[in-house]
Amino acid sequence: MNDSAVVSFKQAFWFWLKLGFISFGGPAGQIAIMHKELVEQKRWISESRFLHALNYCMLLPGPEAQQLATYLGWSMHGVRGGLVAGGLFVLPSLLILTGLSWAYLSFGQTATAAGILYGMKAAVVAIVMHAVWRVGKRTLRHPVLMLIALFAFIALFFLHLPFPLIVAMAAILGWIGGRYAPYIFQPGHPHSDPDIQETPGTSNLPAPAWKTTVRWLLTGALLWTVLMLILLASLGWTSTLTQLGWFFSKAALVTFGGAYAVLPYVVQAAVGHYGWLTTTQMMDGLALGETTPGPLIMIVAFVGFVAAWQTQTLGADQLLLAAITGAGIATFFTFLPSFIFIFAGAPWVEASRGKLSWSAPLSAITAAVVGVIFNLALFFAGHVLWPQGAQGRLDIAAALMILAALFALWRLRWNVIPVLFLCALAGWCLH
Repeated sequence: MNDSAVVSFKQAFWFWLKLGFISFGGPAGQIAIMHKELVEQKRWISESRFLHALNYCMLLPGPEAQQLATYLGWSMHGVRGGLVAGGLFVLPSLLILTGLSWAYLSFGQTATAAGILYGMKAAVVAIVMHAVWRVGKRTLRHPVLMLIALFAFIALFFLHLPFPLIVAMAAILGWIGGRYAPYIFQPGHPHSDPDIQETPGTSNLPAPAWKTTVRWLLTGALLWTVLMLILLASLGWTSTLTQLGWFFSKAALVTFGGAYAVLPYVVQAAVGHYGWLTTTQMMDGLALGETTPGPLIMIVAFVGFVAAWQTQTLGADQLLLAAITGAGIATFFTFLPSFIFIFAGAPWVEASRGKLSWSAPLSAITAAVVGVIFNLALFFAGHVLWPQGAQGRLDIAAALMILAALFALWRLRWNVIPVLFLCALAGWCLH
């Protein structure tokens, strides 16, 4: 069977539901699962269509694995297929993470929970460091791209520039470089197998149509506007719930490079600007996010939950309701653009594939992402290794766990879940 054969909506629904509960391993792991299941085993999607869709999703801000699921669902069953595929990719993770967030706030200070989180935070440092290496290896193919990564790190670590500004500056450098030194910015493909070549002309995507594009853009703008007006009218601009909607609307549009790229932006705002969470809570949330299926960017649900709970935005007697609402608002505003990008933009971006005027800025942004993630790794490592601050003592146990986790990820090529589990077990034993 291939992507021209008939796949029943019921069959697809049960697959997307299953995927929502087994999609561990970050974007690379999730894309690999979809390729194995849909292309190799079920043969619902042809190799050319899968790579066609993946190339498109890599051009977009937002979680590429969730967007790929939405695209493939849309290619089989239209809009309802895209909504089901993209929605079920997120929903199980939202429900699980909401429950874990409640347990964390209710019981997170117990000795058992503190020990488990202590170990998991060491694992998170190793996971982010490993992400720097993985992204850098496939991205920094030229010294100029290395310089862009270094510039991004300096801009964040020393100059404390906002993340969207760094993305914009990298895009401008890429656009200029694409005009005067195009060979530097020729894009590489981060996920596809080099032995697999896409067959030209096999895609049957519809031609670009302004009418369809405008209709979807207006639909997205209407949904966003209605919910924001409801929040403004009922709670006011300064309410935490309203601010969550506004902030994650912006975050959704600058997440080039995946979840690890947007995390510094979320940390910068949620911890530094708004004061919704502490650095420790942010790291605990990332540890919980790594243990759940679905896109890692679902940490936004944890941020929304904790922010609404701690600010008592609906009053001291409505903490749980406020927190659940906060998690839902953060998730909705983060993923709304992803659906609109797929339904409105697929034909246009697909038609532009191979044009350096598009790919060169993206290559520069992806290079900058390496520096951004490295800054995040140092940020987390500092708080784990010196929990009392720069003047305090080095936490030897945490350092040993980080080294062991790095060895497991780097040399033994373990997946994230067993590394997190063993570090959590070690932390529990130490406490």
